[in-house]
Amino acid sequence: MSKLTIAEAMIAAYNAQDVDLYVSYMTDDACEANYRGAVVREGKEGTRSGLAAAFAKWPQNHAKIVEKQEIGDYVLFREHVTRGPASDGSELVEPFDVIAVYSFEGDKCSRVEFIR
Repeated sequence: MSKLTIAEAMIAAYNAQDVDLYVSYMTDDACEANYRGAVVREGKEGTRSGLAAAFAKWPQNHAKIVEKQEIGDYVLFREHVTRGPASDGSELVEPFDVIAVYSFEGDKCSRVEFIR
């Protein structure tokens, strides 16, 4: 399976809010982070619990891949993200675009960085 196909499968799992499937594509020490910044979710377990909390808060959360490219051990997506109403009654998050850089070690994603 190509790295692009794996990253697309991660987005499909994300949109299905299937955190177990999502993290199955990751290395054990993978993380999600802001581009050149702080780690947002650390390791498979941190990613699993962080995404589960986000999906509980935004049950209509969805990411659409607008552009995609595979370059060596990296996949780049421009994603359009919609959150929908929050389950806790907090203010609506306006839809936004993000560049996501998926870094791979072999056939597993080791890091996802978001540029927003």
